[in-house]
Amino acid sequence: MTDVPSVTTFVLGECLPWPDDSCADAAGPFDRGAIYLAGSRQPCSIRKISALGVTVETTLAPALGDRASVELATGQRAAGRIAWTGRKELGVRFDDGIDVIALLNRKLVSQARERRTMPRLEMRCAVHVKCGGNFHLAILRNISANGLQIEGDDLPATGAYVSVFIEGLNIPAGEVIWKRGKLAGIEMMDELSWTSIIPWVRGIGKRGAG
Repeated sequence: MTDVPSVTTFVLGECLPWPDDSCADAAGPFDRGAIYLAGSRQPCSIRKISALGVTVETTLAPALGDRASVELATGQRAAGRIAWTGRKELGVRFDDGIDVIALLNRKLVSQARERRTMPRLEMRCAVHVKCGGNFHLAILRNISANGLQIEGDDLPATGAYVSVFIEGLNIPAGEVIWKRGKLAGIEMMDELSWTSIIPWVRGIGKRGAG
């Protein structure tokens, strides 16, 4: 049986990974983890994580402000407080920020080399989408090894074949497989290698720090 890859989202930048429309279509599976509350340990699913916090799926219903810590799939454990609850999910704001790029590297190294796949990354940067002879300006919302999500006005219709141009990253051609309002999902015809994405992500981080 073929394993279904995790769709846990790694959020880049100094922002909290609370729910929004960008992850509404992500039904899992997610990375497995554990949450520690009041001295007890319960398994959970890690939906989104950033340097500042984490969103997990769990049946627990703690109070806002309760102390908690989350054990990530890599074994790293981050402490914080409950920042919000609802819809069988909750958010933990970390006491101290974590290094998301280092976490990505550990996740990749933990995979068998022949099956190493880049997880979904959430960020915001400008992209250009070419469809036929037309170019459309859009904003990248997230990207993974097999596809990306963009936001913009007058984007190509579902079924259109497109080329996406992002500064510093070569993106394979793809097809618009869904469109909802100003959002569109593009499936790439060839897998985008993690060896291409990681240097690009590091470059974005360096430019942001500068």
